[in-house]
Amino acid sequence: MSFIHPMAEVSPRARLGEGCKVWRLAHIREDAVVGAECIIGAGVYVGAGVRLGRNCKVQNNALLYEGVELEDGVFVGPQVCFTNDFLPRAVNPDLSLKTAEDWHVGATRVREGASVGAQAVVVTGVTIGRWALVGAGSVVTHDVPDHALVYGQPARITGWVCYCARRLELRGQEGWCATCQRSIALPRSD
Repeated sequence: MSFIHPMAEVSPRARLGEGCKVWRLAHIREDAVVGAECIIGAGVYVGAGVRLGRNCKVQNNALLYEGVELEDGVFVGPQVCFTNDFLPRAVNPDLSLKTAEDWHVGATRVREGASVGAQAVVVTGVTIGRWALVGAGSVVTHDVPDHALVYGQPARITGWVCYCARRLELRGQEGWCATCQRSIALPRSD
């Protein structure tokens, strides 16, 4: 059984998995798919056709516009914005108002277990890798590799993180987590 706050707006054409919680003033549009056990915070916008895997947490006032896909276990911090238009304009060259036919939705994917920190902006067309960590306030303009720690404007790789989100100690092409006592193969940087 899912919980939907009475002040949330969920399209009858949206699909929610078992055990979801949708909080106050969240808006989930038509054809959106929200996997089992997801938590959708207050004021979150989930655009038409957006897809969330299971066990995702989307914090208050995050904006997931059309074209976004979150795999299982993704964390999206408060006020994160996923854009979806490479060439945003309100009007055409003749100053007529643009319609849905006048633009193309970009695709953005956040892979399993990744986290996007508060107030980050993710520009359309990027993929954030598995278990990667995007720092708060970052602007992500390029793909992020698995286990990468990125932050800044634009976001740049500043280290590597474990499944537990702690920094990894580099050992050749592997990272070592002193907390989890595990070794993680890192992407090659040829």
